[in-house]
Amino acid sequence: MNTPKSAPRPEAIPLDILFEDDDILVVDKPAGLIVHPAPGHETGTLVNAALAHCPALAGVGSVERPGIVHRLDRETSGVMVLAKNQSAYLKLRAAFESHSEVGKVYLAVTHGAPKPAKGRLETLIGRKNWDAKRMAVVEANGQRAVTSWEVLQKRNGLALVEFTIATGRMHQIRVHAAHLGTPIAGDSLYGDAVRDRRMAHPPKRPLLHAVTLSFPHPATGRRVTFSAEPPPDVLYAR
Repeated sequence: MNTPKSAPRPEAIPLDILFEDDDILVVDKPAGLIVHPAPGHETGTLVNAALAHCPALAGVGSVERPGIVHRLDRETSGVMVLAKNQSAYLKLRAAFESHSEVGKVYLAVTHGAPKPAKGRLETLIGRKNWDAKRMAVVEANGQRAVTSWEVLQKRNGLALVEFTIATGRMHQIRVHAAHLGTPIAGDSLYGDAVRDRRMAHPPKRPLLHAVTLSFPHPATGRRVTFSAEPPPDVLYAR
Protein backbone atom coordinates (compact mmCIF):
# COMPACT_ATOMS: atom_id res chain seq x y z
CA MET A 1 0.00 0.00 0.00
CA ASN A 2 1.41 3.40 -0.97
CA THR A 3 1.73 6.02 1.74
CA PRO A 4 0.06 9.30 0.73
CA LYS A 5 2.50 12.12 0.19
CA SER A 6 2.07 14.99 2.61
CA ALA A 7 1.96 18.64 1.59
CA PRO A 8 4.67 20.94 3.00
CA ARG A 9 3.66 23.45 5.67
CA PRO A 10 4.09 27.21 5.18
CA GLU A 11 6.93 28.72 7.22
CA ALA A 12 7.81 32.36 7.74
CA ILE A 13 11.30 32.21 6.23
CA PRO A 14 12.63 35.39 4.55
CA LEU A 15 12.76 35.31 0.75
CA ASP A 16 14.95 37.48 -1.48
CA ILE A 17 12.39 38.15 -4.22
CA LEU A 18 13.78 39.38 -7.53
CA PHE A 19 10.46 39.51 -9.40
CA GLU A 20 6.87 38.45 -8.96
CA ASP A 21 3.65 38.63 -10.95
CA ASP A 22 0.49 36.51 -11.22
CA ASP A 23 2.36 33.62 -12.85
CA ILE A 24 5.91 33.42 -11.54
CA LEU A 25 7.97 34.02 -8.42
CA VAL A 26 11.69 34.61 -9.04
CA VAL A 27 14.00 34.43 -6.02
CA ASP A 28 17.68 34.60 -5.17
CA LYS A 29 18.21 31.37 -3.23
CA PRO A 30 20.93 31.58 -0.58
CA ALA A 31 23.51 28.85 -0.16
CA GLY A 32 22.43 26.31 2.45
CA LEU A 33 18.71 26.50 1.70
CA ILE A 34 17.22 23.22 0.46
CA VAL A 35 14.76 23.69 -2.41
CA HIS A 36 12.01 21.28 -1.32
CA PRO A 37 11.27 18.92 1.57
CA ALA A 38 12.96 15.52 1.51
CA PRO A 39 13.48 12.73 4.05
CA GLY A 40 15.29 14.25 7.00
CA HIS A 41 14.55 17.78 5.79
CA GLU A 42 10.78 18.16 5.99
CA THR A 43 10.89 21.83 7.04
CA GLY A 44 12.97 24.95 6.53
CA THR A 45 13.05 24.72 2.73
CA LEU A 46 12.45 27.17 -0.09
CA VAL A 47 9.07 25.55 -0.70
CA ASN A 48 8.02 26.11 2.93
CA ALA A 49 9.00 29.77 2.62
CA ALA A 50 7.27 30.20 -0.75
CA LEU A 51 4.02 28.72 0.59
CA ALA A 52 3.98 31.24 3.44
CA HIS A 53 4.52 34.07 0.95
CA CYS A 54 2.07 32.73 -1.65
CA PRO A 55 -0.45 30.18 -0.29
CA ALA A 56 -1.85 29.71 -3.83
CA LEU A 57 1.28 27.67 -4.64
CA ALA A 58 -0.30 24.72 -2.82
CA GLY A 59 -1.51 22.27 -5.42
CA VAL A 60 0.61 23.70 -8.26
CA GLY A 61 2.54 20.79 -9.71
CA SER A 62 3.23 17.93 -7.31
CA VAL A 63 1.91 17.78 -3.76
CA GLU A 64 5.33 17.61 -2.09
CA ARG A 65 7.09 20.08 -4.44
CA PRO A 66 4.52 22.79 -5.20
CA GLY A 67 5.61 25.33 -7.80
CA ILE A 68 9.02 23.76 -8.38
CA VAL A 69 10.03 23.51 -12.05
CA HIS A 70 13.81 23.22 -11.59
CA ARG A 71 16.34 22.93 -8.77
CA LEU A 72 19.63 24.17 -7.42
CA ASP A 73 21.82 22.08 -5.14
CA ARG A 74 21.51 22.94 -1.46
CA GLU A 75 24.84 24.78 -1.34
CA THR A 76 24.45 26.51 -4.72
CA SER A 77 23.15 30.06 -4.52
CA GLY A 78 21.37 32.11 -7.15
CA VAL A 79 18.34 32.63 -9.37
CA MET A 80 15.36 30.28 -9.29
CA VAL A 81 11.84 30.58 -10.68
CA LEU A 82 8.69 29.02 -9.21
CA ALA A 83 5.31 28.70 -10.93
CA LYS A 84 2.33 30.27 -9.15
CA ASN A 85 -0.43 28.48 -11.07
CA GLN A 86 -0.88 25.21 -12.93
CA SER A 87 -0.80 26.73 -16.41
CA ALA A 88 2.49 28.48 -15.67
CA TYR A 89 3.85 25.27 -14.11
CA LEU A 90 3.14 23.17 -17.19
CA LYS A 91 4.64 25.73 -19.58
CA LEU A 92 7.76 26.26 -17.49
CA ARG A 93 8.29 22.52 -17.02
CA ALA A 94 8.07 22.05 -20.79
CA ALA A 95 10.57 24.88 -21.35
CA PHE A 96 13.08 23.51 -18.82
CA GLU A 97 12.75 19.97 -20.13
CA SER A 98 13.36 21.10 -23.72
CA HIS A 99 16.75 22.63 -22.70
CA SER A 100 16.68 24.82 -25.83
CA GLU A 101 14.35 27.47 -24.38
CA VAL A 102 16.13 28.15 -21.10
CA GLY A 103 19.44 29.94 -20.55
CA LYS A 104 21.46 29.24 -17.38
CA VAL A 105 24.67 31.10 -16.53
CA TYR A 106 26.73 30.40 -13.42
CA LEU A 107 29.83 31.85 -11.80
CA ALA A 108 32.29 29.57 -10.03
CA VAL A 109 35.65 29.80 -8.35
CA THR A 110 37.89 26.97 -9.51
CA HIS A 111 41.30 25.65 -8.52
CA GLY A 112 43.29 26.49 -11.62
CA ALA A 113 41.82 27.81 -14.85
CA PRO A 114 40.28 25.57 -17.53
CA LYS A 115 42.26 25.40 -20.76
CA PRO A 116 41.66 26.85 -23.22
CA ALA A 117 40.29 29.98 -21.56
CA LYS A 118 37.04 29.56 -23.48
CA GLY A 119 35.56 26.26 -24.57
CA ARG A 120 32.76 23.74 -24.69
CA LEU A 121 32.48 20.25 -23.22
CA GLU A 122 29.93 17.61 -24.23
CA THR A 123 29.87 14.28 -22.39
CA LEU A 124 27.57 11.75 -20.82
CA ILE A 125 27.01 12.07 -17.08
CA GLY A 126 25.82 9.15 -14.94
CA ARG A 127 26.03 7.80 -11.42
CA LYS A 128 29.14 6.18 -10.05
CA ASN A 129 28.40 2.50 -9.41
CA TRP A 130 30.14 2.54 -6.03
CA ASP A 131 28.74 5.83 -4.70
CA ALA A 132 25.09 6.77 -5.20
CA LYS A 133 25.74 10.38 -4.13
CA ARG A 134 28.33 11.06 -6.83
CA MET A 135 27.94 11.63 -10.53
CA ALA A 136 30.70 11.19 -13.11
CA VAL A 137 31.58 11.51 -16.77
CA VAL A 138 30.80 8.06 -18.22
CA GLU A 139 31.27 6.33 -21.54
CA ALA A 140 27.78 4.80 -21.65
CA ASN A 141 24.48 4.66 -19.75
CA GLY A 142 24.52 8.37 -18.96
CA GLN A 143 22.67 11.53 -19.96
CA ARG A 144 24.00 14.06 -22.47
CA ALA A 145 25.50 17.07 -20.74
CA VAL A 146 26.78 20.22 -22.47
CA THR A 147 28.74 22.92 -20.65
CA SER A 148 30.49 25.99 -22.04
CA TRP A 149 32.97 28.06 -20.05
CA GLU A 150 34.92 31.30 -20.14
CA VAL A 151 37.66 32.27 -17.70
CA LEU A 152 37.00 35.79 -16.43
CA GLN A 153 39.83 36.27 -13.91
CA LYS A 154 42.86 34.42 -12.55
CA ARG A 155 44.66 35.05 -9.28
CA ASN A 156 46.64 33.09 -6.68
CA GLY A 157 46.02 29.73 -8.35
CA LEU A 158 42.26 30.33 -8.52
CA ALA A 159 40.01 31.40 -11.38
CA LEU A 160 36.62 33.05 -11.67
CA VAL A 161 34.86 31.13 -14.42
CA GLU A 162 31.55 31.72 -16.16
CA PHE A 163 29.77 28.45 -16.98
CA THR A 164 26.78 28.25 -19.33
CA ILE A 165 24.88 24.99 -19.44
CA ALA A 166 22.72 23.80 -22.33
CA THR A 167 21.43 20.86 -20.28
CA GLY A 168 20.55 20.50 -16.61
CA ARG A 169 22.06 17.29 -15.26
CA MET A 170 22.61 16.60 -11.58
CA HIS A 171 25.87 18.24 -10.41
CA GLN A 172 26.67 19.01 -14.07
CA ILE A 173 28.99 22.00 -13.61
CA ARG A 174 30.72 20.45 -10.59
CA VAL A 175 31.37 17.21 -12.50
CA HIS A 176 32.54 18.96 -15.67
CA ALA A 177 34.79 21.37 -13.77
CA ALA A 178 36.50 18.42 -12.05
CA HIS A 179 36.73 16.56 -15.38
CA LEU A 180 38.58 19.57 -16.82
CA GLY A 181 41.10 19.29 -13.98
CA THR A 182 39.88 22.53 -12.36
CA PRO A 183 37.48 21.51 -9.56
CA ILE A 184 35.25 24.07 -7.90
CA ALA A 185 36.70 25.42 -4.65
CA GLY A 186 34.89 24.11 -1.59
CA ASP A 187 33.34 21.11 -3.37
CA SER A 188 33.52 18.20 -0.92
CA LEU A 189 32.34 15.65 -3.52
CA TYR A 190 34.39 16.54 -6.58
CA GLY A 191 36.93 19.04 -5.31
CA ASP A 192 40.39 19.25 -3.74
CA ALA A 193 40.30 19.47 0.07
CA VAL A 194 44.04 20.11 0.33
CA ARG A 195 43.90 23.16 -1.92
CA ASP A 196 40.73 24.32 -0.16
CA ARG A 197 42.58 24.38 3.17
CA ARG A 198 45.39 26.43 1.65
CA MET A 199 43.03 29.24 0.63
CA ALA A 200 43.16 32.47 2.64
CA HIS A 201 39.51 31.87 3.58
CA PRO A 202 38.72 28.14 3.17
CA PRO A 203 35.24 27.91 1.62
CA LYS A 204 32.35 26.38 3.53
CA ARG A 205 30.50 25.31 0.38
CA PRO A 206 31.12 24.82 -3.35
CA LEU A 207 31.69 28.34 -4.67
CA LEU A 208 29.02 28.13 -7.36
CA HIS A 209 26.33 30.75 -8.04
CA ALA A 210 23.48 30.80 -10.57
CA VAL A 211 23.92 34.36 -11.78
CA THR A 212 21.44 34.57 -14.70
CA LEU A 213 18.32 32.66 -15.72
CA SER A 214 16.39 33.23 -18.97
CA PHE A 215 13.16 31.56 -20.09
CA PRO A 216 9.91 32.25 -21.99
CA HIS A 217 7.39 33.93 -19.69
CA PRO A 218 4.53 31.43 -19.33
CA ALA A 219 1.83 34.06 -19.93
CA THR A 220 3.31 36.06 -22.80
CA GLY A 221 5.84 33.69 -24.35
CA ARG A 222 8.38 36.52 -24.43
CA ARG A 223 11.86 35.73 -23.17
CA VAL A 224 12.65 37.21 -19.77
CA THR A 225 15.98 37.32 -17.97
CA PHE A 226 16.71 37.64 -14.25
CA SER A 227 20.05 38.04 -12.50
CA ALA A 228 21.32 37.76 -8.94
CA GLU A 229 24.49 39.42 -7.69
CA PRO A 230 27.15 36.88 -6.63
CA PRO A 231 27.57 36.61 -2.85
CA PRO A 232 30.82 37.72 -1.17
CA ASP A 233 32.28 34.21 -0.88
CA VAL A 234 32.27 33.91 -4.68
CA LEU A 235 33.36 37.47 -5.42
CA TYR A 236 36.18 37.71 -2.91
CA ALA A 237 37.43 34.12 -2.63
CA ARG A 238 40.57 34.93 -4.59
